[in-house]
Amino acid sequence: MNKTRTALFGGSFDPVHLGHVSLGRAVLENGLADEVWFLVTPQNPHKQAMSLTDENERLRMVELALAGEAGLSASDFEFTLPRPSYTINTLDALEKAFPDRGFVLLMGADNWRKIDKWYKSDEILARFGVVVYPRGDEQIPQLPANVKWLASKLYDISSTEIREALACGGDMSQWLHPDVCAYIKDKGLYK
Repeated sequence: MNKTRTALFGGSFDPVHLGHVSLGRAVLENGLADEVWFLVTPQNPHKQAMSLTDENERLRMVELALAGEAGLSASDFEFTLPRPSYTINTLDALEKAFPDRGFVLLMGADNWRKIDKWYKSDEILARFGVVVYPRGDEQIPQLPANVKWLASKLYDISSTEIREALACGGDMSQWLHPDVCAYIKDKGLYK
């Protein structure tokens, strides 16, 4: 049985921006997966939970940003897992819940360089494929066979920069889906 190749794009998405969506599209356009799930992380083990916007607000923004985007979808799968949810635990739970899918991780080169610090990283790399995308101008010269490089143009913006600008009253509409902009304004987020 051919499994549906599903790329997992895990992140805080606080907020999701057009660069995230563009990256998901690039994975599909380059044939690296059949679908991309934007896995909204309720609590990243490497980030402080206190600084995150409510997980349901972040999930809703991802849903708004991906509406009408074929092959891209928002996922709240980690919301039901013990916290913090380490990647290997999420992957194990996803495999059990979706045996018809083959999962690959989508991560930035910055995370790839630190993968050896991840919980059970050897097991992750032995069992799952990885797609690495550039952060800035960096290139990763040597990658294992099950790790693919996604040569994609990235938006030169981060969620942190967007949050900081919005907190100061800045207009970040060029970086955000119009429905996400409206949602942020309506909910008074990042003030």
